[in-house]
Amino acid sequence: MRITILFENHSGFKKGFFGGHGFSALVEHKGYKILVDTGVDGEILLKNMNALGIKPADIDYLFLTHGHYDHTEGLKALLEARGGKKLTIIAHPEIFVKRVALKPHLRDISLPFKREQLEELGAEFILTRDPIQIIEGIYSSGEIERVTWDRAVGYKIENGKLVKDEVKDDMALILDLGDSIAVITGCGHSGVINIAMHAQKLMNKPIKVLIGGFHLIGAKPEILKETVEKLNELKVEKLYAGHCTGFEAMSSFMIEFGKAFEPLYVGKAIELG
Repeated sequence: MRITILFENHSGFKKGFFGGHGFSALVEHKGYKILVDTGVDGEILLKNMNALGIKPADIDYLFLTHGHYDHTEGLKALLEARGGKKLTIIAHPEIFVKRVALKPHLRDISLPFKREQLEELGAEFILTRDPIQIIEGIYSSGEIERVTWDRAVGYKIENGKLVKDEVKDDMALILDLGDSIAVITGCGHSGVINIAMHAQKLMNKPIKVLIGGFHLIGAKPEILKETVEKLNELKVEKLYAGHCTGFEAMSSFMIEFGKAFEPLYVGKAIELG
């Protein structure tokens, strides 16, 4: 099983790659290609894919971790680049909820396209709160139970009113490694520990690897401390973090986990056995 980072805040160390605030990763397994999120810029996503020799039409499935713009704004460009070829998209039913952030200023942070617009371009949505198997060995987590703290941010518009957004659509991709699992998060709004515990419970296997954004940027020291402690308790063997994880959290991971922690960047490839 191979994971390649296509979109990240850090552009990496090779010419031809571009960074941006967002996340996208390609999972290759048993001849299938599953894309996780599409980043914040379709032009950048397609340039990075081209630099890596990945053709948009070769993507078999798209898994959207949640409906924020920095994980979905590349969606329209991806579909257009496929020339009308159908693409199955797995996501939560609340993926199209209207969302706003109030800081540092009022702004729309929703998925920026209407469902009908995307369906005209070839999108075929499977929207479910339940865990599902996408292909053999790869699963959607379904809606994640919030046991400990979460990192929900912003607000949503519900019945014409502004209410706090718990980002219930925040899901993760679970990879079955045989005797253990790996988990890919987008932003980790459900709380990275909640996600890890949910995945372990769902699969009844220990979690070996965590990959993605952990949304610890700006987190208080006690939250960082608790996160490190819980990851140790869960006996996670490898951490690959980026996007919204934050420098303080990544520094904590580097100090605590040493070579078991690696930062993400565009073009990074992760091989899982």
